[in-house]
Amino acid sequence: MGQAMPRPALRPFLPADTPVLAAIFAASVEELTVEDYNEAQQQAWISAVDDEAAFGQRLSSQLTLIATLQSSPVGFASLKGADLIDLLYVHPSAALQGVASLLCDALEKLAAARGAKQLTVEASDNAEPFFAKRGYVATQRNTVTLNGEWLANTTMQKTLADAAAAGAKS
Repeated sequence: MGQAMPRPALRPFLPADTPVLAAIFAASVEELTVEDYNEAQQQAWISAVDDEAAFGQRLSSQLTLIATLQSSPVGFASLKGADLIDLLYVHPSAALQGVASLLCDALEKLAAARGAKQLTVEASDNAEPFFAKRGYVATQRNTVTLNGEWLANTTMQKTLADAAAAGAKS
């Protein structure tokens, strides 16, 4: 019989985490988006972490959480303002182990605590099914340019006040 999988834990971002999060970002794009984006698109996307100082500043300017397995970072997510999931990346070795769900659950709770009525995400094509399963609804298809490459994504939104609204109606 196999061992139980370790459970992921969450902790806040520290500036010293920037290099490992940049590596998670790059590995995630490189390995998990192969079916949806070509190599040139992936490289343009990965270039977002080429300037680690700027990437670290982006993470520091938002509410960024890190998911760890046995104390090692395996994923991260950030909430920009009260109602926008800006980043959500999981290392390929930890994919499909509940890491993204744990991060998303936490951001949804934090957004609600910040007074957000809905949460928005610009979901990549490979992330869209994940968000759809969580109740996010596609509102708009987008094309963005990164380093001369066109990448598609979808704006998706989830209403966070459903439970409160349902309770108020009864």
